[in-house]
Amino acid sequence: MRSISVVVSMSVDGVMQAPGRPDEDERGGFDRGGWAAEYGDAVMGQKMGEGLQQQSELLFGRRTYQDFAAIWPQQTDNPFTPVLDKAQKYVASRTLREPLPWQNSTLLAGDAVDAVAALKQSPGPDLTVLGCGELVQSLRRGGLIDQYLLLIHPLLLGKGSRLFPDGPPARFRLTESLPTSTGVIIATYQSA
Repeated sequence: MRSISVVVSMSVDGVMQAPGRPDEDERGGFDRGGWAAEYGDAVMGQKMGEGLQQQSELLFGRRTYQDFAAIWPQQTDNPFTPVLDKAQKYVASRTLREPLPWQNSTLLAGDAVDAVAALKQSPGPDLTVLGCGELVQSLRRGGLIDQYLLLIHPLLLGKGSRLFPDGPPARFRLTESLPTSTGVIIATYQSA
């Protein structure tokens, strides 16, 4: 059985909405996008690079997939682009139709939890979810997430979509923590 890991940038108050760009996700009037950009450093780059080299396949919700597919294939000077392009990508969506625009992308149609549960049972490499707040909520409620790699940024955003807004209680075991030079704590938690 494959394991599922979630990689998420979040603020100390749990907000995960729009870390990359000001216009990334303005749902709900969120006007604080791009908040993670100033916190990147060599430690974070190395840790994220190690994660991308682990031969896992990627799992996306529709919204994040469309955002990544519009940006990453054009980032020709970024060392992560070839890895993301080459990786098998699964997209949970009820509205998208094949063929999907980004190479090596496969649509998981129907109910996301059922489709991902079946994928998890199939042979193959482990799966990594990058961001994808709504998908993560569904998978968490379905008991499908094995590990969280949280990049906890030293700021309070006060509003925005949170990683854990509600849902069933859960316990985790800290397996690794790494501080960056900018104050981000990279914490790896496994489901207990």
